[in-house]
Amino acid sequence: MSEIKISEHFTIKKLLRFTAPTMIMMMFYTTYVLVDGLFISNCVGSTAYAAVNIVGNYLLVFPAIGTMLGSGGSALISKTLGEKNNELATRQFSMILWFSVIAGTLLTVIGFFTAGEVSVLQGADGELLDDCLEYGHIAAFTIVFYIIQSGFQYFFTMVEKETLGFVSAIVSGIINISLDALFIMVFGWGLSGAAFASLLGIMFGGVFPIIYFFTHKDLAVRIKKPSFSIRILLKVCANGSSEMVTNISIALVGMLFNYQMMHYSGENGVAAYAVVQAVTLVFLALFEGYSAGIIPVVGYHFGDNNAHELKSLFRKSLLVLAVMNVLLFGVTEAFAEVFAGIFVGYDKELFDMSVRGLRIYGSVFLFASFNVFGSAFFTALNDGLNSAVISFARTMVFLVACVLILPLFFGIDGIWLSTAAAELLALAVTVCIGLINRKKYSYM
Repeated sequence: MSEIKISEHFTIKKLLRFTAPTMIMMMFYTTYVLVDGLFISNCVGSTAYAAVNIVGNYLLVFPAIGTMLGSGGSALISKTLGEKNNELATRQFSMILWFSVIAGTLLTVIGFFTAGEVSVLQGADGELLDDCLEYGHIAAFTIVFYIIQSGFQYFFTMVEKETLGFVSAIVSGIINISLDALFIMVFGWGLSGAAFASLLGIMFGGVFPIIYFFTHKDLAVRIKKPSFSIRILLKVCANGSSEMVTNISIALVGMLFNYQMMHYSGENGVAAYAVVQAVTLVFLALFEGYSAGIIPVVGYHFGDNNAHELKSLFRKSLLVLAVMNVLLFGVTEAFAEVFAGIFVGYDKELFDMSVRGLRIYGSVFLFASFNVFGSAFFTALNDGLNSAVISFARTMVFLVACVLILPLFFGIDGIWLSTAAAELLALAVTVCIGLINRKKYSYM
Protein backbone atom coordinates (compact mmCIF):
# COMPACT_ATOMS: atom_id res chain seq x y z
CA MET A 1 0.00 0.00 0.00
CA SER A 2 1.52 3.31 -1.11
CA GLU A 3 2.24 6.06 1.39
CA ILE A 4 -0.18 8.99 1.44
CA LYS A 5 1.28 12.46 0.84
CA ILE A 6 -0.03 15.34 2.93
CA SER A 7 -0.33 17.38 -0.29
CA GLU A 8 -2.98 14.99 -1.72
CA HIS A 9 -6.76 15.34 -1.83
CA PHE A 10 -8.27 13.34 1.03
CA THR A 11 -11.36 11.16 0.79
CA ILE A 12 -12.85 9.78 4.03
CA LYS A 13 -11.17 6.43 3.33
CA LYS A 14 -7.82 8.13 2.80
CA LEU A 15 -8.30 10.25 5.93
CA LEU A 16 -8.88 7.14 8.00
CA ARG A 17 -5.90 5.37 6.44
CA PHE A 18 -3.68 8.36 7.12
CA THR A 19 -4.78 9.00 10.69
CA ALA A 20 -5.27 5.36 11.76
CA PRO A 21 -1.60 4.80 12.70
CA THR A 22 -1.63 7.92 14.89
CA MET A 23 -4.91 6.91 16.52
CA ILE A 24 -3.66 3.41 17.27
CA MET A 25 -0.30 4.81 18.36
CA MET A 26 -1.90 7.13 20.90
CA MET A 27 -4.18 4.36 22.11
CA PHE A 28 -1.14 2.18 22.61
CA TYR A 29 0.64 4.88 24.58
CA THR A 30 -2.28 5.03 26.99
CA THR A 31 -1.99 1.30 27.57
CA TYR A 32 1.05 2.07 29.72
CA VAL A 33 -1.43 3.29 32.32
CA LEU A 34 -3.89 0.50 31.62
CA VAL A 35 -1.40 -2.39 31.70
CA ASP A 36 0.40 -1.11 34.79
CA GLY A 37 -3.01 -0.83 36.43
CA LEU A 38 -4.03 -4.37 35.49
CA PHE A 39 -0.88 -5.93 36.91
CA ILE A 40 -0.74 -3.71 39.98
CA SER A 41 -4.40 -3.99 40.91
CA ASN A 42 -4.56 -7.78 40.51
CA CYS A 43 -1.05 -8.66 41.72
CA VAL A 44 -0.16 -5.98 44.30
CA GLY A 45 -3.52 -4.66 45.54
CA SER A 46 -5.99 -1.77 45.47
CA THR A 47 -3.86 0.48 47.70
CA ALA A 48 -0.93 0.23 45.31
CA TYR A 49 -3.32 0.84 42.39
CA ALA A 50 -4.64 3.99 44.04
CA ALA A 51 -1.03 5.14 44.62
CA VAL A 52 -0.15 4.79 40.93
CA ASN A 53 -3.19 6.91 40.03
CA ILE A 54 -2.25 9.60 42.55
CA VAL A 55 1.43 10.03 41.65
CA GLY A 56 0.93 9.06 37.99
CA ASN A 57 -1.49 11.92 37.37
CA TYR A 58 1.09 14.35 38.69
CA LEU A 59 3.93 12.99 36.57
CA LEU A 60 1.73 13.26 33.47
CA VAL A 61 1.83 17.05 33.86
CA PHE A 62 5.40 17.24 32.57
CA PRO A 63 5.16 15.44 29.19
CA ALA A 64 2.59 18.06 28.16
CA ILE A 65 5.51 20.22 27.01
CA GLY A 66 6.31 17.52 24.44
CA THR A 67 2.76 17.68 23.12
CA MET A 68 3.03 21.47 22.92
CA LEU A 69 6.31 21.36 20.99
CA GLY A 70 5.13 18.52 18.77
CA SER A 71 1.72 19.97 17.83
CA GLY A 72 2.86 23.58 17.56
CA GLY A 73 6.09 22.61 15.85
CA SER A 74 4.53 20.22 13.32
CA ALA A 75 1.92 22.83 12.37
CA LEU A 76 4.61 25.48 11.82
CA ILE A 77 6.98 23.13 9.99
CA SER A 78 4.17 21.73 7.79
CA LYS A 79 3.20 25.28 6.86
CA THR A 80 6.86 25.99 6.02
CA LEU A 81 7.01 22.84 3.87
CA GLY A 82 3.79 23.96 2.15
CA GLU A 83 5.62 27.20 1.35
CA LYS A 84 8.38 25.04 -0.23
CA ASN A 85 11.14 26.14 2.21
CA ASN A 86 12.65 22.82 3.30
CA GLU A 87 15.88 24.27 4.67
CA LEU A 88 14.04 26.55 7.08
CA ALA A 89 11.80 23.63 8.07
CA THR A 90 14.90 21.57 8.94
CA ARG A 91 16.30 24.34 11.12
CA GLN A 92 12.96 24.69 12.90
CA PHE A 93 12.73 20.93 13.49
CA SER A 94 16.27 20.62 14.89
CA MET A 95 15.77 23.48 17.30
CA ILE A 96 12.52 22.02 18.62
CA LEU A 97 14.06 18.58 19.12
CA TRP A 98 17.09 19.77 21.07
CA PHE A 99 14.99 22.09 23.18
CA SER A 100 12.78 19.09 24.05
CA VAL A 101 15.82 17.19 25.33
CA ILE A 102 17.03 20.10 27.47
CA ALA A 103 13.61 20.89 28.92
CA GLY A 104 12.87 17.21 29.53
CA THR A 105 16.04 16.71 31.54
CA LEU A 106 15.25 19.67 33.77
CA LEU A 107 11.64 18.56 34.32
CA THR A 108 12.78 15.04 35.20
CA VAL A 109 14.74 16.43 38.12
CA ILE A 110 11.78 18.54 39.26
CA GLY A 111 9.39 15.59 39.04
CA PHE A 112 11.67 13.36 41.10
CA PHE A 113 11.99 15.79 43.99
CA THR A 114 8.34 16.89 44.12
CA ALA A 115 6.43 13.61 43.66
CA GLY A 116 6.06 13.02 47.41
CA GLU A 117 4.85 16.50 48.32
CA VAL A 118 2.21 16.52 45.59
CA SER A 119 0.98 13.06 46.66
CA VAL A 120 0.46 14.40 50.18
CA LEU A 121 -1.57 17.32 48.77
CA GLN A 122 -3.93 14.78 47.17
CA GLY A 123 -4.54 13.13 50.52
CA ALA A 124 -1.98 10.32 50.51
CA ASP A 125 -0.49 9.22 53.83
CA GLY A 126 0.74 6.06 55.55
CA GLU A 127 1.03 3.02 53.29
CA LEU A 128 -0.58 4.89 50.40
CA LEU A 129 2.11 7.60 50.54
CA ASP A 130 4.89 4.99 50.76
CA ASP A 131 3.55 3.37 47.61
CA CYS A 132 3.38 6.76 45.86
CA LEU A 133 7.06 7.37 46.63
CA GLU A 134 8.14 3.88 45.57
CA TYR A 135 6.49 4.22 42.17
CA GLY A 136 7.02 7.95 41.63
CA HIS A 137 10.77 8.11 42.26
CA ILE A 138 11.40 5.60 39.49
CA ALA A 139 8.67 6.72 37.10
CA ALA A 140 9.96 10.32 37.22
CA PHE A 141 12.83 9.27 34.95
CA THR A 142 10.32 8.58 32.17
CA ILE A 143 9.64 12.31 31.82
CA VAL A 144 12.44 13.25 29.43
CA PHE A 145 11.78 10.24 27.17
CA TYR A 146 8.03 10.78 27.30
CA ILE A 147 8.48 14.41 26.19
CA ILE A 148 10.55 13.33 23.17
CA GLN A 149 8.13 10.51 22.40
CA SER A 150 5.13 12.85 22.58
CA GLY A 151 6.72 15.28 20.13
CA PHE A 152 7.54 12.57 17.61
CA GLN A 153 3.91 11.43 17.56
CA TYR A 154 3.42 14.55 15.43
CA PHE A 155 6.78 14.61 13.61
CA PHE A 156 6.46 11.09 12.17
CA THR A 157 3.13 12.10 10.62
CA MET A 158 4.60 15.37 9.40
CA VAL A 159 7.28 13.56 7.32
CA GLU A 160 4.69 11.04 6.08
CA LYS A 161 6.14 8.18 8.15
CA GLU A 162 3.12 7.70 10.37
CA THR A 163 3.48 3.90 10.10
CA LEU A 164 6.90 4.10 11.75
CA GLY A 165 5.39 6.06 14.63
CA PHE A 166 2.83 3.32 14.97
CA VAL A 167 5.47 0.56 14.94
CA SER A 168 7.53 2.47 17.51
CA ALA A 169 4.51 2.68 19.80
CA ILE A 170 3.74 -1.03 19.39
CA VAL A 171 7.30 -2.08 20.21
CA SER A 172 7.43 0.34 23.14
CA GLY A 173 4.16 -1.07 24.46
CA ILE A 174 5.27 -4.68 24.03
CA ILE A 175 8.42 -3.92 26.02
CA ASN A 176 6.33 -2.39 28.79
CA ILE A 177 3.80 -5.24 28.91
CA SER A 178 6.43 -7.98 28.79
CA LEU A 179 8.52 -6.41 31.52
CA ASP A 180 5.42 -5.81 33.67
CA ALA A 181 4.78 -9.54 33.60
CA LEU A 182 8.43 -10.38 34.25
CA PHE A 183 9.16 -7.82 36.98
CA ILE A 184 5.84 -8.10 38.86
CA MET A 185 4.72 -11.71 38.41
CA VAL A 186 8.07 -13.51 38.11
CA PHE A 187 10.53 -11.35 40.08
CA GLY A 188 7.93 -10.06 42.55
CA TRP A 189 9.18 -6.46 42.42
CA GLY A 190 5.69 -4.99 42.88
CA LEU A 191 5.37 -1.25 42.28
CA SER A 192 9.07 -0.86 41.54
CA GLY A 193 8.78 -3.48 38.83
CA ALA A 194 5.85 -1.66 37.22
CA ALA A 195 7.76 1.62 37.28
CA PHE A 196 10.89 0.08 35.73
CA ALA A 197 8.79 -1.60 33.02
CA SER A 198 7.23 1.75 32.08
CA LEU A 199 10.61 3.47 32.13
CA LEU A 200 12.23 0.99 29.75
CA GLY A 201 9.23 0.96 27.40
CA ILE A 202 9.03 4.73 27.19
CA MET A 203 12.83 4.99 26.87
CA PHE A 204 12.64 3.02 23.63
CA GLY A 205 9.83 5.27 22.38
CA GLY A 206 12.01 8.33 23.00
CA VAL A 207 15.35 7.06 21.69
CA PHE A 208 14.25 5.23 18.53
CA PRO A 209 12.86 8.33 16.71
CA ILE A 210 16.07 10.28 17.34
CA ILE A 211 18.17 7.45 15.90
CA TYR A 212 15.85 7.21 12.89
CA PHE A 213 15.97 10.92 12.05
CA PHE A 214 19.73 10.96 12.53
CA THR A 215 20.35 8.05 10.17
CA HIS A 216 17.86 8.83 7.37
CA LYS A 217 18.88 11.73 5.17
CA ASP A 218 15.99 11.42 2.68
CA LEU A 219 13.33 12.89 4.97
CA ALA A 220 11.66 16.25 4.40
CA VAL A 221 13.41 17.45 7.57
CA ARG A 222 16.41 16.05 9.43
CA ILE A 223 18.41 16.62 12.60
CA LYS A 224 21.17 19.19 12.32
CA LYS A 225 23.20 21.29 14.73
CA PRO A 226 20.62 23.53 16.40
CA SER A 227 20.37 27.25 15.75
CA PHE A 228 18.09 28.61 18.46
CA SER A 229 15.60 31.36 17.70
CA ILE A 230 13.60 32.70 20.61
CA ARG A 231 11.04 34.17 18.21
CA ILE A 232 10.35 30.85 16.48
CA LEU A 233 10.39 28.94 19.75
CA LEU A 234 7.83 31.34 21.25
CA LYS A 235 5.67 30.97 18.14
CA VAL A 236 5.80 27.18 18.44
CA CYS A 237 4.96 27.32 22.14
CA ALA A 238 2.10 29.76 21.60
CA ASN A 239 0.69 27.69 18.74
CA GLY A 240 0.90 24.42 20.66
CA SER A 241 -0.13 25.87 24.00
CA SER A 242 -3.68 24.57 23.69
CA GLU A 243 -2.51 20.97 23.43
CA MET A 244 -0.20 21.55 26.39
CA VAL A 245 -3.03 23.09 28.40
CA THR A 246 -5.22 20.10 27.55
CA ASN A 247 -2.64 17.59 28.75
CA ILE A 248 -1.71 19.55 31.87
CA SER A 249 -5.38 20.01 32.65
CA ILE A 250 -6.08 16.30 32.31
CA ALA A 251 -3.35 15.63 34.86
CA LEU A 252 -4.33 18.45 37.22
CA VAL A 253 -8.01 17.62 37.05
CA GLY A 254 -7.10 13.98 37.66
CA MET A 255 -5.42 15.14 40.86
CA LEU A 256 -8.53 17.15 41.75
CA PHE A 257 -10.67 14.06 41.07
CA ASN A 258 -8.46 12.08 43.47
CA TYR A 259 -8.85 14.75 46.14
CA GLN A 260 -12.64 14.76 45.74
CA MET A 261 -12.80 10.97 45.73
CA MET A 262 -10.76 10.79 48.93
CA HIS A 263 -13.22 13.26 50.47
CA TYR A 264 -16.43 11.53 49.35
CA SER A 265 -15.51 7.83 49.34
CA GLY A 266 -11.92 7.34 50.54
CA GLU A 267 -9.26 5.11 49.05
CA ASN A 268 -11.81 2.92 47.22
CA GLY A 269 -13.05 5.98 45.36
CA VAL A 270 -9.53 6.73 44.13
CA ALA A 271 -9.12 3.13 42.96
CA ALA A 272 -12.51 3.23 41.18
CA TYR A 273 -11.54 6.47 39.46
CA ALA A 274 -8.30 4.80 38.35
CA VAL A 275 -10.37 2.13 36.61
CA VAL A 276 -12.61 4.70 34.90
CA GLN A 277 -9.64 6.83 33.89
CA ALA A 278 -7.70 3.87 32.46
CA VAL A 279 -10.59 2.75 30.25
CA THR A 280 -11.75 6.17 29.07
CA LEU A 281 -8.23 7.49 28.35
CA VAL A 282 -7.74 4.65 25.87
CA PHE A 283 -10.92 5.62 24.02
CA LEU A 284 -10.26 9.36 24.24
CA ALA A 285 -6.87 8.65 22.66
CA LEU A 286 -8.75 7.90 19.41
CA PHE A 287 -9.97 11.51 19.31
CA GLU A 288 -6.53 12.81 20.23
CA GLY A 289 -4.91 10.56 17.62
CA TYR A 290 -7.23 11.60 14.81
CA SER A 291 -6.78 15.27 15.63
CA ALA A 292 -3.00 14.96 15.93
CA GLY A 293 -2.83 13.03 12.68
CA ILE A 294 -4.70 15.66 10.70
CA ILE A 295 -2.68 18.67 11.96
CA PRO A 296 0.14 18.35 9.37
CA VAL A 297 -2.41 17.88 6.56
CA VAL A 298 -4.41 20.97 7.50
CA GLY A 299 -1.19 22.92 8.11
CA TYR A 300 0.17 22.04 4.68
CA HIS A 301 -2.98 23.01 2.76
CA PHE A 302 -3.29 26.19 4.81
CA GLY A 303 0.28 27.11 3.85
CA ASP A 304 -0.55 26.23 0.22
CA ASN A 305 -3.70 28.46 0.32
CA ASN A 306 -5.90 25.51 -0.72
CA ALA A 307 -9.28 26.61 0.66
CA HIS A 308 -11.17 23.87 -1.20
CA GLU A 309 -9.21 21.10 0.55
CA LEU A 310 -9.56 22.82 3.93
CA LYS A 311 -13.36 22.78 3.57
CA SER A 312 -13.28 19.16 2.54
CA LEU A 313 -11.07 18.14 5.48
CA PHE A 314 -13.28 20.04 7.92
CA ARG A 315 -16.58 18.50 6.76
CA LYS A 316 -15.27 14.97 6.52
CA SER A 317 -13.63 15.18 9.93
CA LEU A 318 -16.89 16.19 11.60
CA LEU A 319 -18.62 13.18 10.03
CA VAL A 320 -15.89 10.76 11.08
CA LEU A 321 -15.91 12.07 14.66
CA ALA A 322 -19.71 11.92 14.95
CA VAL A 323 -19.66 8.21 14.07
CA MET A 324 -16.82 7.59 16.53
CA ASN A 325 -18.79 9.35 19.28
CA VAL A 326 -21.77 7.05 18.98
CA LEU A 327 -19.67 3.89 18.74
CA LEU A 328 -17.50 4.63 21.78
CA PHE A 329 -20.46 5.68 23.91
CA GLY A 330 -22.21 2.43 23.04
CA VAL A 331 -19.13 0.30 23.79
CA THR A 332 -18.62 1.94 27.19
CA GLU A 333 -22.24 1.45 28.23
CA ALA A 334 -22.43 -2.13 26.97
CA PHE A 335 -19.13 -3.39 28.37
CA ALA A 336 -18.81 -1.41 31.62
CA GLU A 337 -19.07 -4.57 33.73
CA VAL A 338 -16.46 -6.35 31.63
CA PHE A 339 -13.98 -3.48 31.91
CA ALA A 340 -14.50 -3.11 35.65
CA GLY A 341 -14.21 -6.86 36.19
CA ILE A 342 -10.81 -7.00 34.52
CA PHE A 343 -9.41 -4.46 36.98
CA VAL A 344 -11.24 -4.97 40.27
CA GLY A 345 -13.36 -8.07 39.91
CA TYR A 346 -11.86 -9.32 43.17
CA ASP A 347 -13.68 -6.62 45.21
CA LYS A 348 -17.50 -6.34 45.00
CA GLU A 349 -17.70 -2.78 46.37
CA LEU A 350 -14.96 -1.53 44.04
CA PHE A 351 -16.53 -3.37 41.11
CA ASP A 352 -19.98 -1.83 41.63
CA MET A 353 -18.50 1.65 42.10
CA SER A 354 -16.40 1.33 38.93
CA VAL A 355 -19.32 0.08 36.80
CA ARG A 356 -21.52 2.99 37.86
CA GLY A 357 -18.66 5.41 37.26
CA LEU A 358 -18.02 4.07 33.75
CA ARG A 359 -21.68 4.29 32.75
CA ILE A 360 -22.08 7.88 33.92
CA TYR A 361 -18.64 9.08 32.82
CA GLY A 362 -19.07 7.40 29.41
CA SER A 363 -21.47 10.12 28.25
CA VAL A 364 -18.34 12.26 27.73
CA PHE A 365 -17.84 10.47 24.39
CA LEU A 366 -20.89 12.20 22.93
CA PHE A 367 -19.21 15.64 23.02
CA ALA A 368 -15.46 15.47 23.66
CA SER A 369 -14.25 14.67 20.14
CA PHE A 370 -15.53 17.93 18.64
CA ASN A 371 -13.70 19.99 21.26
CA VAL A 372 -10.46 18.05 20.83
CA PHE A 373 -10.68 18.41 17.05
CA GLY A 374 -11.63 22.09 17.22
CA SER A 375 -8.58 22.91 19.30
CA ALA A 376 -6.26 20.88 17.03
CA PHE A 377 -7.77 22.38 13.87
CA PHE A 378 -6.95 25.92 14.97
CA THR A 379 -3.47 24.79 15.98
CA ALA A 380 -3.01 23.50 12.43
CA LEU A 381 -4.14 26.90 11.13
CA ASN A 382 -1.39 28.43 13.29
CA ASP A 383 -4.05 30.19 15.36
CA GLY A 384 -2.79 29.36 18.82
CA LEU A 385 -5.10 31.85 20.56
CA ASN A 386 -8.41 30.32 19.50
CA SER A 387 -7.01 26.85 20.01
CA ALA A 388 -5.97 27.77 23.54
CA VAL A 389 -9.36 29.36 24.33
CA ILE A 390 -11.16 26.11 23.43
CA SER A 391 -8.70 24.00 25.39
CA PHE A 392 -8.65 26.26 28.43
CA ALA A 393 -12.45 26.54 28.53
CA ARG A 394 -13.07 22.79 28.39
CA THR A 395 -10.49 21.88 31.00
CA MET A 396 -9.34 24.57 33.39
CA VAL A 397 -12.64 26.49 33.47
CA PHE A 398 -15.63 24.20 32.94
CA LEU A 399 -14.14 20.93 34.18
CA VAL A 400 -12.68 22.38 37.37
CA ALA A 401 -15.97 24.18 38.08
CA CYS A 402 -18.05 21.05 37.44
CA VAL A 403 -15.93 18.72 39.55
CA LEU A 404 -16.12 21.16 42.46
CA ILE A 405 -19.81 22.11 42.18
CA LEU A 406 -21.70 19.01 40.97
CA PRO A 407 -20.68 16.75 43.91
CA LEU A 408 -22.31 19.26 46.28
CA PHE A 409 -25.67 18.30 44.73
CA PHE A 410 -25.17 14.73 43.50
CA GLY A 411 -22.38 13.35 45.68
CA ILE A 412 -20.02 10.90 43.98
CA ASP A 413 -22.33 10.76 40.93
CA GLY A 414 -21.60 14.46 40.47
CA ILE A 415 -17.88 13.65 40.19
CA TRP A 416 -18.57 11.04 37.50
CA LEU A 417 -20.87 13.44 35.61
CA SER A 418 -18.56 16.46 35.74
CA THR A 419 -16.43 15.65 32.68
CA ALA A 420 -19.38 15.17 30.34
CA ALA A 421 -21.03 18.35 31.65
CA ALA A 422 -17.83 20.31 31.09
CA GLU A 423 -17.44 19.00 27.52
CA LEU A 424 -21.04 19.96 26.71
CA LEU A 425 -20.43 23.51 27.94
CA ALA A 426 -17.16 23.68 26.04
CA LEU A 427 -18.88 22.53 22.85
CA ALA A 428 -20.86 25.77 22.85
CA VAL A 429 -17.56 27.70 22.95
CA THR A 430 -16.07 25.56 20.15
CA VAL A 431 -19.09 26.09 17.90
CA CYS A 432 -19.07 29.86 18.48
CA ILE A 433 -15.35 30.17 17.70
CA GLY A 434 -15.80 27.97 14.63
CA LEU A 435 -18.60 30.13 13.26
CA ILE A 436 -16.82 33.42 14.00
CA ASN A 437 -13.65 32.37 12.13
CA ARG A 438 -15.19 30.47 9.21
CA LYS A 439 -14.68 33.27 6.68
CA LYS A 440 -11.20 34.19 7.92
CA TYR A 441 -9.83 30.72 7.21
CA SER A 442 -12.38 29.56 4.57
CA TYR A 443 -13.07 26.11 6.03
CA MET A 444 -16.87 26.43 5.72
